Amino acid sequence: MFKKILSLVLVAAMIATLCAVFASCDTGSDELKGLSESPLPTPAVSSSVEIPDDFKIGFICLHDENSTYDNNFLKAVTAVKTALGLTDAQVIVKTNIDESNACYVAAKDLASQGCKIVFANSFGHEPFMLQAAAEFPEVEFCHATGTMAHTAGLDNFHNAFASIYQGRYLAGIAAGLKLNEMIEAGKITADQAVMGYVGAFTYAEVMSGFTSFYLGAKSVCPSVTMKVQYTGSWYDEALEQEAANALLAAGCVLISQHADSMGAPSACEVKGVPNVSYNGSTYDACPETFIVSSAINWAPYYTYIIESVINGTEIAADWCGGIKEGSVVLSGINLDVAAEGTVKAIEDAIAGFKAGTLQVFDVTKDNYITVNGEKLTSYMADVDTDDAFTPDTEAIKDGYFNESGDRSAPYFDILIDGIENLNTKY
Repeated sequence: MFKKILSLVLVAAMIATLCAVFASCDTGSDELKGLSESPLPTPAVSSSVEIPDDFKIGFICLHDENSTYDNNFLKAVTAVKTALGLTDAQVIVKTNIDESNACYVAAKDLASQGCKIVFANSFGHEPFMLQAAAEFPEVEFCHATGTMAHTAGLDNFHNAFASIYQGRYLAGIAAGLKLNEMIEAGKITADQAVMGYVGAFTYAEVMSGFTSFYLGAKSVCPSVTMKVQYTGSWYDEALEQEAANALLAAGCVLISQHADSMGAPSACEVKGVPNVSYNGSTYDACPETFIVSSAINWAPYYTYIIESVINGTEIAADWCGGIKEGSVVLSGINLDVAAEGTVKAIEDAIAGFKAGTLQVFDVTKDNYITVNGEKLTSYMADVDTDDAFTPDTEAIKDGYFNESGDRSAPYFDILIDGIENLNTKY
């Protein structure tokens, strides 16, 4: 009888323990909230053009779907292919084409296969795309992140980018609010609100991105500063993880990136440090640290160039889509990591962009964009690229730095106060 009573007591205790565990998981403030709806979702692809049976378009990617950067392009290819009813024979994709003569060979092959449009996605592809464009004047060659279309003198060569600095700014707001939450909780002091940023190269594209991210954070967290560590590679998981760890060792309490692997997000997940990713959500892999991700949606540009070729209309030498065109998008926000009020703050900023009342690179605000303590009043940017990178265009217009206004690719290359480069050899 004693053994039977003891067994019943033990069973009751086990049930009580399990109930307590389940209660703590399923109710109260510990309940997981998951991802919000995206404040800036990817719009559905639509087009009224009738695609001829002989129409073909070719794509050249630096890496493959394992790179977040290239995967972003490839997802847009799939979306446009499906929406426009293109067949496998009409869409030819070449991946892992490096920035060498291999790009010219790939572009020439796509043109020889009958592609009306050849698109390449990496900065270093440009000279080889120009070579192919000169050889195949009847084919439209379109290139992302390039700088030379407006001066190359070829009617069939075009550059494209997006106003991703707007998306970076929005993601920066989420980062700044997280820092405020950490300060208010006593986890850090205001002067310890130091963000880290893993950058690939010291190119204007990277500098424009990390500056707009920093300014978004600063708009809500005035004490924030940022350190940048460069890898010298667009895609190297080991180097990116190493850079993230170096930033953490330097006192950074939140990390973002302009590099294309899971190196930085995974380092943050291991250390329990908040992370803002790029070119796609890392929520599934990093649920404890991911906050939000901004990305370029390339589907509007793909649709535009396809419609232009089929309708016989001109393709712009430089094209830059923004929030209005659906070219800048955000992932959902991880409500289990993001600070309270993040969704509303981002939605308010989006409304400001749409109304034209918010400018990322506003040079009129006090204590916002300064260099050596002074406001920017004038800046000559290298827009018409030459070998010497000679400044040639006044970039300050109407009270703000007119990023991507005179060329689609970014040309903001100023290291402003509050941002420190830890290494600069790349």
